[in-house]
Amino acid sequence: MSGNLFKSLATVSGMTMASRVLGFVRQILITGVIGAGGNPVADAFWAAFRLPNMFRRLFAEGAFHAAFIPLFQGKLVGESKAEAKAFAEEVLTALVFILTLLTAIVELAAPLFVYLIAAGFKAEPEKFALATLYTRIMFPYLMMMSLVGLMSGILNSLNRFAAAAGAPLALNICLIAAILLYAKADTEITGQAAAWGVFAGGLVQVAIVVYGAARQGYFLKLRRPRLTPGVKRLFVLGAPGFISAGAVQINLIIGTNIASREPGAVSWLMNADQLYQLPLAVVGIALAIVLLPMLSRRVKEGDEVGAARAIDRSLEISALLCFPAAAAFVVMGAPICDALFRGLAGDALSIFGVKGSAFTAHDALMTGMALAIFGWGLPAFVWQKIFLPAFFARQDTRTPMNFAIITIAINTVLALALFPRFGFLSVAFATVFAAWVQVLLLAFALHRRRQFQPGGRLGARLGRIIAATLGLAVFLNFALGYSDTLAGYLFHREWVAIIAISGAGMGVYGLLALVLGAVRPSDYKTNSDA
Repeated sequence: MSGNLFKSLATVSGMTMASRVLGFVRQILITGVIGAGGNPVADAFWAAFRLPNMFRRLFAEGAFHAAFIPLFQGKLVGESKAEAKAFAEEVLTALVFILTLLTAIVELAAPLFVYLIAAGFKAEPEKFALATLYTRIMFPYLMMMSLVGLMSGILNSLNRFAAAAGAPLALNICLIAAILLYAKADTEITGQAAAWGVFAGGLVQVAIVVYGAARQGYFLKLRRPRLTPGVKRLFVLGAPGFISAGAVQINLIIGTNIASREPGAVSWLMNADQLYQLPLAVVGIALAIVLLPMLSRRVKEGDEVGAARAIDRSLEISALLCFPAAAAFVVMGAPICDALFRGLAGDALSIFGVKGSAFTAHDALMTGMALAIFGWGLPAFVWQKIFLPAFFARQDTRTPMNFAIITIAINTVLALALFPRFGFLSVAFATVFAAWVQVLLLAFALHRRRQFQPGGRLGARLGRIIAATLGLAVFLNFALGYSDTLAGYLFHREWVAIIAISGAGMGVYGLLALVLGAVRPSDYKTNSDA
């Protein structure tokens, strides 16, 4: 991977890291105020948030880009800026037209959509009614994310990543403000305020990326809706791309429906999902955003060797960064959840006059168990984001769509079969199992086409990264036994001790990676072309 890719990755990852840190603050405040398993507001809010949040990830984090960027770049490189802009305006008009109709339908038939997301809520009328209200407030966020996805695709195609990567900060800022303003209100009112915070965050995100695109000469105007050849081609590529790139999100929606039959399960899964999304976003999603335009350009130039090398280096870097996070989730799942959602949340809320966190020790245990399972799937979630652009750059969305359909079926059958015995944890396990199946199918297909040839440096580095990760797991397991003692020296705060152990673990992992040769600083100099 070239230095330019690493530099672009650093830009996107830095913005994404800032957004996800604020996301942690948001999550801590929400769970601290409305709790999880013991409050129907929590399940209702997270179930209603699942659908617009899924579309946010699909539009803003790769699936829409998978179809749009290769076509937009084809216009830009093969024709002209004017043609590229005209194509973008045609897509904008089509999206606004279709999503306005969809939003109107959902607003009128919100109970039906809540049933599709969380059928188990039907047995609890209060929870079902709250989820319906929150869905009506938050669903317009879907249209806003379509606009954000379009503008971000334009900016990413032009190698302008900062505005698109920084826009999600707005969602977290608006949600944090809404929660703090209504932290002392009845939890139903707080939940409604949070829903309006999502709506406001969408508006601000649109303003940021529209301004960014306008500065590059792409202020788009609405046209008369028409099914032009370019729009038709986008839909042909986009429909399979949405299924293939969104397989994990679709599996989570299915899982939410299944888990809704167990009180508290939707909140536990959503909180665990938010935690593993940090390394996934900083590593996997950031790599996918940067990798797709690069692969698309190299494929168009006929540089298949360079495209394959970019994939290899992306896998290597992602393993180096996500394996230690996965180990921490597996070893420290429950302590991490207890530290963040009970200890840290309680202290943070006390500043604003709210006594203690509504998140209970049982909530922390249940969320931690789900997080530990998701930890085993983190590398698969990340590698999906790397392998999919290799297909999308060649405008092949059908092959990964077929694989996605297989994994969605596996996830559904497995979750339903295991739910009577293992409850909501079956949803986490099925999601992880399906993700690994999808990764293996994607890798094997690319290997057969000679577009992915693992081995050599990648194989050697992966072995060393795994060895360093095992060393980290041993250290974390040992250090956890002394967390109570350590807390005594750290203001008697268990959450501070957990953070200290995590920080020490990062140092141990970094040292092991250097000693074992899993990483060399010279590899990531901006002038490196290796």
